Amino acid sequence: MGLIQPSGTRPCCFSGVWSSAWGGRGRVERCSFFTLKTLSDSSGQHRSKEFFQINSLQKVPVLKDGDFILTESSAILIYLSCKYQTADHWYPSDLQARARVHEYLGWHADCIRGTFGVPMWVQVLGPLIGVQVPEEKVERNRTAIDQALQWLENKFLGDRLFLAGQQVTLADLMALEELMQPVAVGYELFKGRPRLAAWRERVEAFLGAELCQEAHSLILSILEQAAKKTLPTPPPEVYPTMLLRIARIP
Repeated sequence: MGLIQPSGTRPCCFSGVWSSAWGGRGRVERCSFFTLKTLSDSSGQHRSKEFFQINSLQKVPVLKDGDFILTESSAILIYLSCKYQTADHWYPSDLQARARVHEYLGWHADCIRGTFGVPMWVQVLGPLIGVQVPEEKVERNRTAIDQALQWLENKFLGDRLFLAGQQVTLADLMALEELMQPVAVGYELFKGRPRLAAWRERVEAFLGAELCQEAHSLILSILEQAAKKTLPTPPPEVYPTMLLRIARIP
C-alpha cells in the first residue's frame, strides 16, 4: 500500500490516525507494508505523465492499495480506518455518531477547505510566481474565515469536547490541519475564541506534542522560508494551474 500526499499540508491527518492505530508505536512511514511519498504542489510532479496514470485528476493525496486507487483526504482516512480497524472513536461504528462525522466532513469540503487555503496563496504561493492577489479578495476571504470559525465553534463544537461528539474523530483531524494553514502565515485564528483554542489543545494533546511538532513544522516555517527566498521556484509548466487557482479566489 502506498500514499502520495502534498508536502506541508494536512500531513497529520494521515500520520496521526496511523500512529494512534498502533498505540503510538511508530509513524506510518516506518510500517513495512506502507509507503509514504510526499510531493510538493508547486514542483509540478503531480502534472507528470507517470502521476497521470495514478490519478487523472492530477491532484494529491492519492492512496494506492494494490490495484485500488483512491483520492480525497476524507475518503482515504475513512478507508484506512475501516481496513485496519483503528480505534472506534476515529470513525464510530454507531450510526448516529458516524453520521455526525460525515455531517462535518461535508460542511468542511464546502466551507473550510477552499477558504482556509487562500491566505497561503496570498502570502506565499502567489508571490512565488509574481502574482499579487487583489486586496478586496483578501478582505472577502478574511470575512469568510471569520464566519466559518463562528459556525465551527457554535454549530459543530458547541459545548462538546470535539467536533462530532465527546471523543476525537476524523472530523477533528481534518479541521485542525486545515486551520493550520492560515495560522502558518500569521492569522491568529484562536485569539478571542477560547472554546476553539481549548479544542485545539485537546486534539493536539491526544495526538501528542512530538507528532504535532513533526507534522506541523514544515508548514509553520513556510512564511520564514518565503521571506528568506529558500522555497523552490515552481517550474513554468505548473504556472497555468497555479494561476487558475488564484483566479478562482472569490
